[in-house]
Amino acid sequence: MKQICIIVPVYNEEASIDVFFDEFLKFQDILSTKNYHANVLFVDDGSKDKTAGILQRLVKENNNCSALFFSRNFGKEAALFAGLEHAEGDLMIPMDVDLQDPFELIFEMITAYEKGADVVLARRANRGTDTFVKRLSAQWFYRLNNKMSTLKLEENVGDFRLMTRQVVNEIVSLQENQLFMKGLMSWVGFETTVINYTRPSRKEGKTKFNYIKLWNLAVQGITSFSTLPLKVWTYFGSIIALISFLYGLKIIVEKLFFGISASGYASLMVAILFFGGVQLIGIGVLGEYLGRTYLETKRRPKYIIKKKINGN
Repeated sequence: MKQICIIVPVYNEEASIDVFFDEFLKFQDILSTKNYHANVLFVDDGSKDKTAGILQRLVKENNNCSALFFSRNFGKEAALFAGLEHAEGDLMIPMDVDLQDPFELIFEMITAYEKGADVVLARRANRGTDTFVKRLSAQWFYRLNNKMSTLKLEENVGDFRLMTRQVVNEIVSLQENQLFMKGLMSWVGFETTVINYTRPSRKEGKTKFNYIKLWNLAVQGITSFSTLPLKVWTYFGSIIALISFLYGLKIIVEKLFFGISASGYASLMVAILFFGGVQLIGIGVLGEYLGRTYLETKRRPKYIIKKKINGN
């Protein structure tokens, strides 16, 4: 009987955990008839509410449940990586606790795996449950990332996917500390299949991702797998330098043959502000890469586990 480990990062999810686990038990009853067994590994990312107490009760009452507890909040990317590092079994499936990742889809994933897939991605057929701004920003992120990076991300695919033990072993062997898990899970490759599904609305609780966090995650994703933003500024600087050179020739010709009046304050200020802004943006792009390099050289751990408890 093959073992499936469902990895569930949680942060302040006291309203969702029991509902999620009830659905898992129903899923497990059906799964056992198909010669598979599943267990759940919760990763508590330093929750401040009653999440930790609820997880300890569930683990104590169920032998197919275990939990990791971080010493503080390290972020979902670190929690997901920790889950992959500590997961035991033949197949691993990261899921969200809000039940927007339906258990029923796992049966389709298993079917695809049995046909030879090492990775089975769950792609959202539509983003109707998202706000207009979130739909638009997600669309532009995937387009921009796939244009700029040699690593192509499947559009509208989150962390919900099935991976074999070999795939997970390759992911956790990667040494980088600044994590963009969608990128890492795609970078390792392997035989991949995509299945579509309609994502339901969140059952309980509220999302912990605001627009600032999503923006930071997008920047981290692009800078993790592409150096094109750095190259762009080289090309842009060359174009500006050429334009400046031609404009300088124009001024010299005017001075020698036509003279130059005293006017020009407005154009001078526009030029100064424009080039100042361009320089600051360029410095900001350099800062993103330099900051990532600086953090990587510290070699701090991705997370710290306060304790781990297993079911009886």
